Amino acid sequence: MSRRFEELDWQDTDMGEISLRRRLEPTTQVDVYEVKLGEEFLMSSLFPVAEIELARLGLAACEGGELDVLVGGLGLGYTAVTALEDPRVRSLAVVEALAPVIGWHERRLLPDVDGLTADPRTRLVHGDFFALAGGTTGFGAGTPDRLHAVLLDIDHTPGHVLHPSHAAFYTPEGLRALRHHLHPGGVFALWSDDPPDAAFLDLLDAEFASAQGHLVPFANPLTGGTSANGVYVARG
Repeated sequence: MSRRFEELDWQDTDMGEISLRRRLEPTTQVDVYEVKLGEEFLMSSLFPVAEIELARLGLAACEGGELDVLVGGLGLGYTAVTALEDPRVRSLAVVEALAPVIGWHERRLLPDVDGLTADPRTRLVHGDFFALAGGTTGFGAGTPDRLHAVLLDIDHTPGHVLHPSHAAFYTPEGLRALRHHLHPGGVFALWSDDPPDAAFLDLLDAEFASAQGHLVPFANPLTGGTSANGVYVARG
């Protein structure tokens, strides 16, 4: 197969067909790794800036020494590997609903995040983040009962979810349930494909002690201009 394109994996899941592919991006002449769910593009290694900033902004809001951190949504792994760069992180659980995505990292198909599974602080959990966040039993055996930070990157935006069952999380009741999994003063940070939305910021502000929205711009080689994502950071 040509180096310009290669499908590294394709599997059927409960949410549809998921695939990981590598292609040579002609504008930058670098290998780009992309994930599709059905006909929808989920993520690309060409634009990891906001996923990286999700971890940096979220952990920057954490106070204290050693941190127990959970990432909701493994994806291409940029949020998780960035969290591990913070020396305060003593444990990192990553909850991912799609087993093939976990398999990509266990097989080390993604060179940018190759060290993720080798780090002894990391634990990959196959599970539904939203169901676990709404429950009372925590995020699986081996994950602390209370966390210092939860970093979430699964849905496109709070109003544009990948599955209807996720919508209840982005409500006062859903956020209140998540807060029970956090230490007092713990941090919830959320990636969004869109810039921060005032209505969702108001919701976070009502359920947490403080909330802030960050606009994260990044160069877009496909357009030759600048694009932007959003990161919400709330502190209990």
